[in-house]
Amino acid sequence: MKKKFSLSGMPDFHSLEMKRREYVLSVIKKHFDLYSFFPISTSLIEKRDNLFGSYGHDGDQLIFQILRSGDYLGKVGSDAINMNSNELSQIISDKALRYDLTVPFARYLAENRSLINLPFRRYEVGPVFRADRPQKGRLRQFTQCDADIIGSRSLWSEIELIHLIDTILNELQLEDIIVKISNRKILEGIFQSFSSDFTFSKFCIIIDKLDKIGLDRVGELLLDSGFSTDGVSFIKDLFTLDKSFVQIKKYIFSKIKPNDNLNIGFQELEFILDNLISKELSIELQIDFSLARGIDYYTGTILEAISISSNIGSLLGGGRYDQLTEKFNVKDISGVGISFGLDRLCLALNDAILFPSNLDEGIEYLFLNFGPVEARLALSYILKMRQLNISCELYPDEVKINKQMNYADKRGAKFVIMIGEKEIKQNKITVKNMINGDQKVLSFNELIESL
Repeated sequence: MKKKFSLSGMPDFHSLEMKRREYVLSVIKKHFDLYSFFPISTSLIEKRDNLFGSYGHDGDQLIFQILRSGDYLGKVGSDAINMNSNELSQIISDKALRYDLTVPFARYLAENRSLINLPFRRYEVGPVFRADRPQKGRLRQFTQCDADIIGSRSLWSEIELIHLIDTILNELQLEDIIVKISNRKILEGIFQSFSSDFTFSKFCIIIDKLDKIGLDRVGELLLDSGFSTDGVSFIKDLFTLDKSFVQIKKYIFSKIKPNDNLNIGFQELEFILDNLISKELSIELQIDFSLARGIDYYTGTILEAISISSNIGSLLGGGRYDQLTEKFNVKDISGVGISFGLDRLCLALNDAILFPSNLDEGIEYLFLNFGPVEARLALSYILKMRQLNISCELYPDEVKINKQMNYADKRGAKFVIMIGEKEIKQNKITVKNMINGDQKVLSFNELIESL
């Protein structure tokens, strides 16, 4: 077996994959710009304390931590024997690779508050890291494409983001996508209505596992965590109801006494649904009260997009966060954002055969190398062609023509240009069409005119 030197889940990309990724990024960035989002860039590495406590217990376990410099173990001593992994890691690590782009954005806003005009619309594209078990659609290093509106509690921001999602997915021609929407306050209102011995954060983490482990196992985990039997029965019934939004809302209020979270959550969700320009949407928007988004900082609207045909997880997630900047001593700053997963989008487009066919095309012209004099003349032509935005290159070595032609074929060159002694004497070039084999002898100016 061939030895693998790379780390699993930390991907490399060949040239065609990079062209495809750049194509998807060009679509995303075009619409980010069209919707007036401004680009920023944040550091790959954050202080450890910036990240921990933001994602819930399960999320914290997936943060890549960086060891302190120097003799970090020498500072721990014999006390390390009695420490759990979290206590020890706090001593030997003070930095971590970023888990997402949202918490670094909150830190960025706190540090640059005086320079930012609120509400602020930002976007960022970059790699994030999670110490997860790699599988299809789940990597340890992957690229997120985030758009956020921060500094306003207005639900028009959510409506804008839903239309942004729609325009991007529509241009990518992904047709089998369902965008799920719910509200964390509704889930919290349900949670408050039943007795339990655990936190709302843990409740959301369990609910978020529904697609992976199934409804019965979710019920078992809720019971094991101290959720009441009545509560589990209600949750299982709620998640399997095949009813309209109005009917499900009526069902919930027939079983649960109204509370502030339930009332506000439904008001927010109904405002969004009532004010979407639905006739302009090409995506299917689906209300799903089982949507939890198991990350601690979400407080209101939550969104997730999945592909019906590709079993690769969510292509997009996001939601409203009201207290995230308080971690960095900035209060009363609410935000809402979405995050496209570039790697999963590329998988979905590849599965659906939706990438433009011209992305795998090679160079247009390859000049063969017949020697120093010929190569110098070829290079002068190449520089002029590049000024006309024509991709071309010179084979660097003076080797057998068969080897150069074989390279041209593998490189995907459309045309090969030969300049030998004969061509120099006649002030001509020989152009060979690599698709049909035709050859023409032209002057360089005639070639340019034909282009």
